[in-house]
Amino acid sequence: MVPILRSVADLRAQVAQWRKAGLRVAFVPTMGALHDGHLSLVKAGLAEADRVLVSIFVNPTQFGPNEDFAAYPRTEEADVAKLEQAGAQAVYAPSVEVMYPQGASTTVHVAGVSEGLCGTFRPGHFDGVATVVSKLLNQAQPDVALFGEKDFQQLQVIRRLVRDLDLPVAIRGVATLREADGLAMSSRNAYLSPAERAAAPALHRTLTDAAARLQGGAEAEPVLKAGIAAVLDAGFGSVDYLELRAAEDLAPLDRLDRPARLIVAARLGRARLIDNIPVNPV
Repeated sequence: MVPILRSVADLRAQVAQWRKAGLRVAFVPTMGALHDGHLSLVKAGLAEADRVLVSIFVNPTQFGPNEDFAAYPRTEEADVAKLEQAGAQAVYAPSVEVMYPQGASTTVHVAGVSEGLCGTFRPGHFDGVATVVSKLLNQAQPDVALFGEKDFQQLQVIRRLVRDLDLPVAIRGVATLREADGLAMSSRNAYLSPAERAAAPALHRTLTDAAARLQGGAEAEPVLKAGIAAVLDAGFGSVDYLELRAAEDLAPLDRLDRPARLIVAARLGRARLIDNIPVNPV
């Protein structure tokens, strides 16, 4: 049975044991409710390290007051079974009290890449992400940490955080894993009704259609407006944003003149779905 570590001391003791044996450690932070997308991160970690550690922690500081913290699925027993089958060697599952002891008052803020996009629609979200990831990386001190590209703005926030704070860890982005119809795998897909699940792949179709037009030389604004209309026509309740951003620093782009990402967030029933794809000049 894969060991479940509950305290910082137990986590560091496990990592120290691996280090003493000369082993390279990969780390996959998650909020649980694991699906094949998470397990692809474990697989990527096994490809470049001797041991893979996975954390399961639903982080309260990255949820807004009207978001789904209380309802977020918590399935630790099933998650651990999946991780054991996937080849992970340890699970770190701390409590809120372990991660945020009484009196904790430090918040990490990453300017620039955290602004706009989800930073606008989820105020404080990326401060919560940056704070918990800073703590997790400091607690685990891995050689490499792996994050999914589905949360591309989050990935760029973490890359900037690690660079600016000189943290001794390599950050790897892992390509989004998708269902057969193109829908990006997400724990929040469980919120979708059958009719909503049938409509959801329109998000990825819209991105791929927009990418083709941009690569053909079209200006961004009319392409993005048409994309928003297509998502709404497919049955989504609202679109928070559909934007073309530079891949490196998330600067807004008027046209495709450098490596970029098409990034979208839209609401479908109870679910807020996000997705993005790379799009590069031809």
